[in-house]
Amino acid sequence: MQGWIKMHRKILENDLWHDITAFRLFTLLLLKASHKDGVKTAGIEVNRGQYLRSYSKLSEDLEYLDGRSRKKVPKSTIERKVKKLVDAGIVSVCETFCGTLFTINKYESYQGNDEPQKPDDGTDSETLAGRTRDDGGTNARQEQELKNLRIKELSNTTTTTQPEDGFAIALQTFEANLCKLSPIQMNSLGIWLDDFNQQLAIIEEAIKIAADRNRKNFGFVEYLFKEWTDNKLTTIEQIQSHERNKFNKQQTTYQNRSNSRKPLREERVPEWLGKPEEESLKETVPSSVFNFEAEKQKLLDKLAARKEANQ
Repeated sequence: MQGWIKMHRKILENDLWHDITAFRLFTLLLLKASHKDGVKTAGIEVNRGQYLRSYSKLSEDLEYLDGRSRKKVPKSTIERKVKKLVDAGIVSVCETFCGTLFTINKYESYQGNDEPQKPDDGTDSETLAGRTRDDGGTNARQEQELKNLRIKELSNTTTTTQPEDGFAIALQTFEANLCKLSPIQMNSLGIWLDDFNQQLAIIEEAIKIAADRNRKNFGFVEYLFKEWTDNKLTTIEQIQSHERNKFNKQQTTYQNRSNSRKPLREERVPEWLGKPEEESLKETVPSSVFNFEAEKQKLLDKLAARKEANQ
């Protein structure tokens, strides 16, 4: 398929702009939609502004790079984003035996040949400085608006167990215990929740581990998610068992390293240390000193004997 599509700058002001997956999905449908009536696809007639595709194939179409690996958007996420487009009146769907027939409701408004004389936002008539100023304001508010949008979406859902409820709790728990998330990180957290089949306990376990280890960043939590996924851990029980075994193994390794260290050099204690003072003195004083004293006494005795003889 060749050619091009038109996209109005007002998309920047639409809630759709702040939902990465939903925006990519809408853009894909817009790019793939038939530009004329009566196109036969798998035996089904596809008209202008329509596209026939299964949810599984859409998951492959929206595949993206995560580091060095390619990652598919979960089918459950695709279903939620399609529902969001339908609820907003952007697209309508019709299930067929060959997949889902998507119809872009305002395709003529988006891709019609007639140029509007004066857009509602005055884009064509405004100055370049005005556009720059307006675009700058949009970009400055983008991150906060996304967070507000996500919270608004989640607060409007019912209290029954729905996927969005789980995401709301996961987001609030993460930001309350670790750190604030960027728009891309928020979207990634939602995808991980889908990957773990909406098991909120798994997300909370990763947040708890990160908080306990004082690794309060999304990168460490995502590292845990990837490790659990690589080890094909799909339940909270498997994950907790894995983490206990990993901790025990680390402790054993640490103890083995401590025991294998060479002991400190042992100081040699002199033999005389701890013996009675007289014994130590005798061992340290040369024997010649004692011989000298004996000879001295003999001389004194001789002198005394001569003195008596002379008298």
